[in-house]
Amino acid sequence: MFSKDEWTQQEFLKNKRDLESKNIKIILIDTILKPIANMQTMLYNPPLMQQFPENSVFVFYCDTGKTTKERLEYYKKKFPKYKCISLKGGRGYFRPNLQLFEKEVDKNE
Repeated sequence: MFSKDEWTQQEFLKNKRDLESKNIKIILIDTILKPIANMQTMLYNPPLMQQFPENSVFVFYCDTGKTTKERLEYYKKKFPKYKCISLKGGRGYFRPNLQLFEKEVDKNE
């Protein structure tokens, strides 16, 4: 899960579901002053971000994902007590209606 520096939208949604079930906060960080439709985001604000529990995960996004990927080492140094990830493709590739569905188990097995 944390072996990569960037998550696709699908990885973000799956990891968010899995980690929040373990009481680990995942925060989508807006670095461009443009919120993503249908998602709770937080503007980049270091003093407020440092108030989250230390096991929280910050997922940074910009328009294309390139800038946040380039700045990821800076974010990791600025927030050493947190996991820092870049959202691949950024806001431009985020599909507000994409949902995860659990695979249905065939009850006749």
